[in-house]
Amino acid sequence: MAEEAQPFVDALPERTGAQPPTLPGSAQAWSLQLPGDERELILVRSGIGLVAAASALAAVLTQVRPGTVVSAGTTGGLGRQVEVGDVCASANLAYTDADATAFGYVRGQTPGQPETFAGDPALLDRLEQVGPAALRSATASSGSARLHVGRMLAGNSFITAANVTDTREVFPTALSTDMESTALAQVAASAGIPFVSVRGVSDLCGPEAGQDFHIAAEEAAARSAAVVLALLG
Repeated sequence: MAEEAQPFVDALPERTGAQPPTLPGSAQAWSLQLPGDERELILVRSGIGLVAAASALAAVLTQVRPGTVVSAGTTGGLGRQVEVGDVCASANLAYTDADATAFGYVRGQTPGQPETFAGDPALLDRLEQVGPAALRSATASSGSARLHVGRMLAGNSFITAANVTDTREVFPTALSTDMESTALAQVAASAGIPFVSVRGVSDLCGPEAGQDFHIAAEEAAARSAAVVLALLG
């Protein structure tokens, strides 16, 4: 979404004379300058959903070869330890609504694909080092937040309090679910490019009594961006 791209546009200058990749449909790309060196950040606003995300990334990969792909933005919290305002990072990813169990696959697995797509170990190691401090800095005026590393999900269905029980039963360790990250992980894996998802929790799919259940997408996206920029710094 535009709200998920904006923190990067606000934080980084555009590269002088650079031509960002050409993308399909309403997707948009920027060529931004990372601080302190000549590295380029290609920021992509894909639009919502698995197909939009996969097609945008596939289009980018026909034009450039990135060293890393990161899925940034917002997500819905699933894990009972996850609170709004926290940030989740992907140790592995599966599809929330993929069900080919009739053919011997596990829930969350697309036929012909692995059960899960792993987050890159080197990226996860660096996240553990720099992520908590970046998150503390981003939330200094608005309370504490935590960085969680574990299983993340993505699918084409919104998970709400009405249908969260099944998702939690099938994926008891899942931290969060969004609508793009696993598709991006699959495309990155097929291209052999290191991948990780780093998403700010904007709402809880099934809040418990006494829990806050929502913050603005802009705030959650800003926290995601702060951690991603520390990761890439």
